[in-house]
Amino acid sequence: MTQHIAPLRVAVLIGSIRTGRFGPTPARWIGDQAAQRDDLEVDVIDLADHDCPPVLHDDAPPASVAALGQRLQRAEAFIVVTPVYNRGYPASVKNAIDWFYGEWQLKPIGFVSYGGRTGGLQSIDALRGVFTEFHAVTLRDTITFANQADHFDDRGHPVDVELTTRLAASFLDQLTWWGLALREARHRRRYPFAKAA
Repeated sequence: MTQHIAPLRVAVLIGSIRTGRFGPTPARWIGDQAAQRDDLEVDVIDLADHDCPPVLHDDAPPASVAALGQRLQRAEAFIVVTPVYNRGYPASVKNAIDWFYGEWQLKPIGFVSYGGRTGGLQSIDALRGVFTEFHAVTLRDTITFANQADHFDDRGHPVDVELTTRLAASFLDQLTWWGLALREARHRRRYPFAKAA
């Protein structure tokens, strides 16, 4: 008898909150790709809907931050969709990260980035170091869109459907593998030196 495995709960974070941002386009695309799978349950989180000010003190988080935290806590894996701004990731992403700890801990994090000639690789490289602090696992493979407007049509659909579908499948396979492995590990054994959630 085959044991039923509950779908992995994946949160897709739209990192940019700027007016006229491109972020919702690749976020919807990767979210749709994930939602087509029976082994994933998707929650697309737009940081523009959650006012995350800089963390200035240890007071209780504002209501909007607390609501974001509940969604992050429920997630078992993350996809961070980020642009590159001045060779780095947006302040909105850092603020959202810094309000939390246990919500990120011992979970896999994949990246979809966009922008310029490098497709946002500088953002990903910087975020890897940040998430290491939380004992999170960042995927080696990423999806990047250099000069992002060339990769999506006016309706937000990929121009090269075959290529992007193949990239998404491999990316989501890796995220799912890590997500299920870490889910099992969290339930079976205590992680050493982990900060309490």
